Amino acid sequence: MKYRSLGTTGLTVSEIGFGTIPILQGSVPVLPDYFNLDEKAALKVMEHAFMLGCNLYDTAIVPEYGDAEIKLGRFAGQVGREKIVISDKARFYDGNEMYRAVLTSCENLDTYPDVYFVHQVDSQHQEEVFGKGGALDALVELKEEGKIGFVGIASHYYDILLRGAKDNRVDVLQGSGNILERGMLERMGKEPLFRDKGFLVNKVYAAGILPAFFSIPVLIEGVLSYPVSSALIGLGTVEQTEEAMGGKVNHKPSRLPSFEEVLSVLEQEYEPIPCDRCQRCRCPFGTEIHTIFRQYQYYYMGKDFWALKKLGMDIEESAQYCRNCTQMTCLKMCPYKLRIPYEIQKVEKLVKTHLPI
Repeated sequence: MKYRSLGTTGLTVSEIGFGTIPILQGSVPVLPDYFNLDEKAALKVMEHAFMLGCNLYDTAIVPEYGDAEIKLGRFAGQVGREKIVISDKARFYDGNEMYRAVLTSCENLDTYPDVYFVHQVDSQHQEEVFGKGGALDALVELKEEGKIGFVGIASHYYDILLRGAKDNRVDVLQGSGNILERGMLERMGKEPLFRDKGFLVNKVYAAGILPAFFSIPVLIEGVLSYPVSSALIGLGTVEQTEEAMGGKVNHKPSRLPSFEEVLSVLEQEYEPIPCDRCQRCRCPFGTEIHTIFRQYQYYYMGKDFWALKKLGMDIEESAQYCRNCTQMTCLKMCPYKLRIPYEIQKVEKLVKTHLPI
C-alpha cells in the first residue's frame, strides 16, 4: 500500500480507502445488493483491509448507512483509534441539524471523526449549506471545539465542489469519478484551486458495475492517475478486499485508458452515449443531462431496474422540454459535440419501451 497527503490537513491516508456501505445491516436504500454482514463478519473484512495497509475508513451516520458507523467505531476501538483515519458524513444542510448529527456520530463511533462531510450537497441546498448558520458553519464550530478533526463537503456536482475548493472553511472534498465518468476529475486536475484540498473519490466501480467490463487494477489505477488523495472502494468480503488491496494494483499508475478505449469496450455490449459527465452542459429548463445519460449507461451495464426507475421519474417532461427548446445551449457546451436532443429522445424511447410511463 502507498500513501498520500490529505491536502493540507497533515493527515496521510492510504491510496485505497475502505467504503463501509457493504458491511452494513439494515433496510436502507443506499445499496440494494448490500451484503448484510453481522458485526463479526464486518470486523473481519475491515481487519483484513487494515492488514493490507489500509488506514482510511469512510462511513456515514446511522441510519443512512445502516449500522456501518457503529461497526466502524467498534473496529477503531479494536485496532487502535490512532492507527486509522475516520471519514464520516451526514445529509443535513441546516447548521443546527448538522451539529446534532455530528454529536450522534461521535456517540455511535465512541470517538471523534477525523473528517466530517456535509453529504450529497446539491444546487437546491447549497446556499443553505454555505450560508450563515448553515451546515458548514456548524462543522467549523465543531472543529474549533475539537469534536471533529477537519471539515468536508461531499457532492456529485463539479460546481459545488469548486465552491468548496474556494472556501477557506473547507479542508477536504469528496466526489465521484471513474474511468468512464472521468469528466469531473479531468476538470479538477486542471483547476489550481483544488490543489490545497484533500480529495476522496468514490464511485470508482460505478455502483459495482464496471468490474464486469474492466479489471480491478485498471479501475483503481485509473482514478489514482488523477490528483486525488484516496480512492474509496466499497468492500463487503475478504475476497473483494484482497482484489482491491492485495498487491495487484500498481500504485505508480500505468497509462490511463483513453475515454475512447473505454467506450470501445462498452460498444461490445451496447451503444454507449459518449458522455464523461464533465457537467459543462447547461439546460435552460434545469434538466440534468449528464445524470440522464448516466442512468442510460447503467441500464445497459447491469443496473437495469434501478436505472429505469430513476429515469422514469422525469424523462418524459425532460424530453418534451428538449423537443421545444430553441436555445440549444447544451450543444455549444459539450466538448464531445453530442447530439444531445437526439440522445434524450433515445433515452425516452428506452424508458417507454421497458417501463411505460
